[in-house]
Amino acid sequence: MKTKLIVLTLILFLFAVVPAEAQCAMCRAVLESEDGGHAAKGINNGIVYLMIFPYLLIGGVGYAIYRSRKKARSQEIE
Repeated sequence: MKTKLIVLTLILFLFAVVPAEAQCAMCRAVLESEDGGHAAKGINNGIVYLMIFPYLLIGGVGYAIYRSRKKARSQEIE
């Protein structure tokens, strides 16, 4: 079970570190017309930043459930 938790943590870390292109079609069309592309990179980074938090929340809730079940199981054995 500990290895599953480590693998899940590594997968979540990879999602946070790997660069992603997460723009809708309209945002992309507007931002591609701009010179330099600095605003497009900023918008892209903001979208990816906002995508991280749902994964962290779901991971936290999953870890809390895992801990509570493990604690209940250890109390059951005693």
